[in-house]
Amino acid sequence: MAILVDAATRILIQGITGHTGTNLANRMLDENSPVVAGVSPSRPGCEVSGIPVFASCHEAVRATGADASFICVPAAFALDAALEAIDAGLATIVVYAEGVPVHDGLAISAFGRARGARILGPNAAGCISPGLANLSDLNAKLLMPGPIGIVSKSGTLTYEVIDALNKRGLGQSTVVCLGGDPVVATSHADVLQMFDADFDTRAVVLIGEIGGRSELDAADIVARMHKPVIAYIAGLHAPPGKRMGHAGALLGSPEENVPGKRAALERAGAHVVSDILAIGDAVWRVLADKRLHQPAG
Repeated sequence: MAILVDAATRILIQGITGHTGTNLANRMLDENSPVVAGVSPSRPGCEVSGIPVFASCHEAVRATGADASFICVPAAFALDAALEAIDAGLATIVVYAEGVPVHDGLAISAFGRARGARILGPNAAGCISPGLANLSDLNAKLLMPGPIGIVSKSGTLTYEVIDALNKRGLGQSTVVCLGGDPVVATSHADVLQMFDADFDTRAVVLIGEIGGRSELDAADIVARMHKPVIAYIAGLHAPPGKRMGHAGALLGSPEENVPGKRAALERAGAHVVSDILAIGDAVWRVLADKRLHQPAG
């Protein structure tokens, strides 16, 4: 059906009484996404658009059975919010804030792995399984259910891929945005393995960028996958030493550039495209070649 979130997911929003949290809650409700609780230590007992607000994740989980959290608090408070969510037993957690200190990001990642929680971020748009649940800031109205999984560092580039797939009648099983900070808790490789095990995902689109080793490590998984992977790496013309958008999009070792990552993925068997607008056609051709093609509908 999907990975990370589905129709059985029960979502809580940490920081729901803030501007970002309130807007997110209203949009999720409008999309019929399963939001059951909010958390605000300073305003427990109130409601946001009918959603009950609790003082802590522990109280929210006990009262509502929430199992996923979208954390939209300022970067300075992200560590405490994430540790609380993990300690409360939430299975999938999105850390939305950009600019979370690197040491805080490392602590979130380590504690999440120790407790078996799946953390997206920091600086992550989140994840969405169209028609089932939206734990992201992506607009669900622009997606449609289908057989293609997407894993990406960038929410913006993800929209381009979604549009290209939709034009081909190829909807999405789940879209996962990892986050663009130098340290993120979940990697491309982690998500590729989940998609490979998902019965209803027939192909995966991998969107990467310069900087870091996530795409290089993903190549080891691509080589062992049963499902085709179509990949695009952004930042071909990025000058050395210049950060491109995300804090993590900064060239380090020579292999962290576009040619290095493309070469690693191609050697592993991925179908690598040089133009993000060509992804829809590339996915269509790959599915047709493998007799896996079936438009959404």
